[in-house]
Amino acid sequence: MAYNLLKGKKGLIFGALNEMSIAWKVAERAHEEGAEFVLTNTALAARMGSTEELARVTNSLFIPADATSVPDLENLVEKTMEHFGGKIDFILHAIGMSPNVRKKFPYDNLDYNNFLKTLDISALSFHKILQVAKKYDAINEWGSVVALSYIAAQRTLFEYNDMAEAKAALESIARSFGYIYGREKHIRINTVSQSPTLTTAGKGVKGIDALIDFTERMSPLGNATALECANYCITLFSDLTRKVTMQNLFNDGGFSSMGMSFRAMEMYNKSLDCNECHKDLNDEIKEK
Repeated sequence: MAYNLLKGKKGLIFGALNEMSIAWKVAERAHEEGAEFVLTNTALAARMGSTEELARVTNSLFIPADATSVPDLENLVEKTMEHFGGKIDFILHAIGMSPNVRKKFPYDNLDYNNFLKTLDISALSFHKILQVAKKYDAINEWGSVVALSYIAAQRTLFEYNDMAEAKAALESIARSFGYIYGREKHIRINTVSQSPTLTTAGKGVKGIDALIDFTERMSPLGNATALECANYCITLFSDLTRKVTMQNLFNDGGFSSMGMSFRAMEMYNKSLDCNECHKDLNDEIKEK
């Protein structure tokens, strides 16, 4: 159901690759809520994915850009403002990638060139986008910027690797830039910490299926889907959340406030029982 929450608003959406992308769902929902926007991704990602198809469906302009390149971002912002004939009202940063994760380097044996790429792609790109937007005065007063984060910024999660540092930096950038942009332009900046989601990037995390099962059992409301994350982002782009800024907002079914749930403990106890069965069986075999 649409509520016209973004009627008349214009935006810029980074990171829509294919139908599995949260940014893709955000674009679809923003379109349904009356927004106009420009879609952007790297030229390589666009060739690998379906971003141009999404642009056709949502009647949007697609402008390829590398979010780690300031000249690319300057060109993107200039062309976006030309396209709309003025400023925009919202930006979504949905960018994240770790070469160390992709190449399966463990955290205690990282390739540091890869680490720097992780930070540049997943965190510094956010600062560059905000800095360029501020330089061009590209965002209307009371506009909204949202970046997608994850709970690994605060807690250690097995195999999340150097992306944890990137997400922590991302959230810090949101707070630091949020203060400056807020006091000068009344522009709000927040991050959304989403449940583990089976996006194209998420599939690259080792053990993602087991993690999704665990967080589903731990969360009283269950995992938030990509569409539910998109709905949350829409509220943050709308005028209903004008005084929400510099926050990391959890959209995770309550996982971030849990210690242990009945469902997770029940599964853990079953695992212990099973191990005890195996131990007894092994003891019997040794006796024989």
